[in-house]
Amino acid sequence: MAKELIIALVQSPLFWEDPERNRKMFSKKIETISDQVDLIILPEMFTTGFTMHPENIDAKEGIQTVKWMQRQAAKKNAAIVGSMVFQENGRYYNRLHFVEPDSGFNIYNKRHTFTLAGEDMVYNAGEKKVLVEYKGFRLYPLICYDLRFPVWSRNTENYDALLYVANWPKPRSTAWDTLLKARAIENMAYCIGVNRIGQDKTGHEYIGHSAVYDCLGEQLVFSEKEAVLQVTLSKEHIKSTRDKLKFLDDRDHFILE
Repeated sequence: MAKELIIALVQSPLFWEDPERNRKMFSKKIETISDQVDLIILPEMFTTGFTMHPENIDAKEGIQTVKWMQRQAAKKNAAIVGSMVFQENGRYYNRLHFVEPDSGFNIYNKRHTFTLAGEDMVYNAGEKKVLVEYKGFRLYPLICYDLRFPVWSRNTENYDALLYVANWPKPRSTAWDTLLKARAIENMAYCIGVNRIGQDKTGHEYIGHSAVYDCLGEQLVFSEKEAVLQVTLSKEHIKSTRDKLKFLDDRDHFILE
């Protein structure tokens, strides 16, 4: 069982509704990661930007992107995670794939579709939590708007880290910063947020603020620029902090319906 997990956060602008161009761009960024890392995290809808017109994206692109992720994961010997427009059985999903170096993967469909942008009218909402066991760490991947809903994020499964991929715009960046830190503190877990930068075709501006917070809410890494950030998560830090403070022993017990 690994005692540490080295992660890379890729904060980048995105090309609007252009999966092939985005894959090529991220291939180059991933290639620049010279250190051995265990996990590479890409933003929400990293092949298209936050489009509400998935019909503009060829139905084959989802599978093509998963195959690309499998190739990249094998090449870097690291898991890769990010969400994309995915069409299945005539329905559209904002679907996250967590792809491991052996090509195996887990999927999570975004639970809280963003009603302000009409995402709920276009994409089908997910219904299930997905917990990923990877290199001795228990990870809970979520997508953007999920961050605003603490019940869905609550640490009832003793996970080690929350992982949010996002297209979170500049006007609400204070909420992003605050909620990432809050999720870390209340769940006594690492909280990782990977956002994009730049401007999309709808005129929304993104300033990143990709960050990692430890289980006490201490910020370990942060950026507003185009960057690949690296940080190491420590299993011992989680265990020693929880053993000392025991806040999770007093958590409320409930069942989601």
